[in-house]
Amino acid sequence: MTTYAITGASGQLGSLAADLLLQQADPSDVVLLTRSPEKLDRPGVTVRAADFDDPTTLATAFEGVDELLLVSTDAVGSRVEGQRRAVEAAKAAGVRRVLYTSVVDPSDDNPAAVTPDHVATERDLRESGLRWTFLRNNLYADMQADTIAQAAASGQHVTNTGDGGAAYVTRADCAAAAVAALLSTELDDVALDVTGPRTITADDVAALASQRRGEPVEVVQVDDAAYVAGLEQAGLPTPVAHLLASFGTAIREGRLAAVSSAVEDLTGRPATPVEDVVA
Repeated sequence: MTTYAITGASGQLGSLAADLLLQQADPSDVVLLTRSPEKLDRPGVTVRAADFDDPTTLATAFEGVDELLLVSTDAVGSRVEGQRRAVEAAKAAGVRRVLYTSVVDPSDDNPAAVTPDHVATERDLRESGLRWTFLRNNLYADMQADTIAQAAASGQHVTNTGDGGAAYVTRADCAAAAVAALLSTELDDVALDVTGPRTITADDVAALASQRRGEPVEVVQVDDAAYVAGLEQAGLPTPVAHLLASFGTAIREGRLAAVSSAVEDLTGRPATPVEDVVA
């Protein structure tokens, strides 16, 4: 008998993964971990508190767990220490393998602002002595729905992505791939790029927006500084503006363009195209 656990099980990705896991595994073999146990009402399922910033909750969080899906937290820039504590606690509890939701191209020169956190946690897992699986998710296709709606409304798609593209993947596909990998017995010490079915460029985004608008939408390319300024003028906090601009820089450099078959290989069905998300 194998016991599976998911961290962040009340979050967006974690809750999707939890739903799928409970469809494929006996609930008595599932442990759901969250900072907010009161948010989870899962009859027959063990729910435990696990706050990576509160070591006292980690001492018993992973007891009896064999396979752990560690969903990276959303505290960009300050999550490494907490995730390291979780890895250490998992090892102390006897967890066999940790699956970690990372990012494509986790290299030191990738300009995406989230990259350093993932580089550090991947390194911690490699050095931990645990078996590991890295699920290197591309950017979420779900986020493009708002981008396309805004471009359709204004008649312009303002971007700093240049001629680059991203293989956007849906959050649901990421969850399905993660659960399939969690249940697999053949993915020890493997890194997988989890992507959508094709690379989407600024022109593709504008074309989808044009369909919604009923007339052509113009692509307006700007540099990184101008893009940040525009986001700030739209009301976004400066750190968020810089984060979003860093993704555009990474796309422009071709960091997120590669397409993989991981979703289909793991789940047995093709990855969902952006067109289906924004339909």
